[in-house]
Amino acid sequence: MRTSKSIHLRQSFAIFAFVALGWLTTAVYGQTASEHAGHQGSKAMKKRPELGTGVAVDAQGRIWTASKEGAGDAQYVVLQMSNDGGKNWTVPKRIQAEPEPVSADGENRPKLAFGAKGELYVTYTKPLPKPYTGEIRFVRSIDGGKTFSAPMTVHANRDQITHRFESIVVDKSGRIFVAWIDKRDLEFAAARKEKYTGAALYYAVSEDGGASFQGDYKVADHSCECCRIALALNSDGKPVALWRHVFDPNIRDHAMAELTPSGKLGPIVRATFENWRIDACPHHGPSLAYAVDGTRHQAWFNVKSDEGGAFYASANPAGELGKPFKLGTAQAAHPDVAVDGKTIVVAWKQFDGKSTAILSRVSSDGGKTWKEKELARTLKDSDQPHLLNAPSGIILAWRTQDEGMRIIHITSESAS
Repeated sequence: MRTSKSIHLRQSFAIFAFVALGWLTTAVYGQTASEHAGHQGSKAMKKRPELGTGVAVDAQGRIWTASKEGAGDAQYVVLQMSNDGGKNWTVPKRIQAEPEPVSADGENRPKLAFGAKGELYVTYTKPLPKPYTGEIRFVRSIDGGKTFSAPMTVHANRDQITHRFESIVVDKSGRIFVAWIDKRDLEFAAARKEKYTGAALYYAVSEDGGASFQGDYKVADHSCECCRIALALNSDGKPVALWRHVFDPNIRDHAMAELTPSGKLGPIVRATFENWRIDACPHHGPSLAYAVDGTRHQAWFNVKSDEGGAFYASANPAGELGKPFKLGTAQAAHPDVAVDGKTIVVAWKQFDGKSTAILSRVSSDGGKTWKEKELARTLKDSDQPHLLNAPSGIILAWRTQDEGMRIIHITSESAS
């Protein structure tokens, strides 16, 4: 996926005949297939519901969602909250006083995070008129969601280029880190008639609760162009980014780096080793979680030995990655991972030709043994699965066209 729709379509077709395998069917992905096409007014995209929803749990155990309301020029980010585990939800509440375009599908949807004193932070991508471009927007509430600040753009760079696919995390000191995919270096290289593969990964930091941001700090050149970025706090409370990287010669594996408030970073570390060589972006970002002992847990999509699928692996506190194991069948997609003490949950979408299921592998002994279980199923469009840490344990949040937002309490095995 470079800069033209024709190139994007040829590359998408080349990704091991996804259509033949059923990976790009509506039932598998819902809104994830060709988010780029949506910016150019694809009729197929317009007919689908935009199910991309951000979900998070605050310190009180309340579940919050951020999604898009409206169409055309009258779009808003709206929040809903449940204080009873997903049984009931508040009415949608707009966070902007004035409408503006909002991305809310596939890998690019609003995100939520919380401060130590209950501050509510929301990020989203605002698409710009030029295809595949955008700005990362930030809105905060310091009164529990009663009122909201005016949206602000996080990055200093204001070129009409890709600033998209953002992620947000708040460290233990209250600093807000926002990372995104950025194509300014691609544009610089093109102006010099130099080759540049993929995009770049940038981030900004706020040390005043979101009143201002500093940075436009570059993490790495040559990231994949449209895969979500995983951000998580390690056992020391420091933010770590995991993203799909383009290793030479055009290998689409994953890399990771610890982010710092100053922007001074150490070398990036390679995190997966399938050696998938493809000149395209698969719209599949990774997931990341840390145990209190420093063990790293990661889940991702890749292609190995000409077969695609979802994978999970853990790395010990020294960073030594264990042997990955494959999740489900070749139709497995969008895996997520969460950790609570010795409990590890990995969940993913899987299409069987008729319906889409959320399947899971659960370990209660730190990964020594595992049990596989189906958590939910739907016949129509659906979003990606989200695993969240709540006071009651690990829960699954999954939005579907027919059932709406579903909350599956994995620990207690109760569902709403």
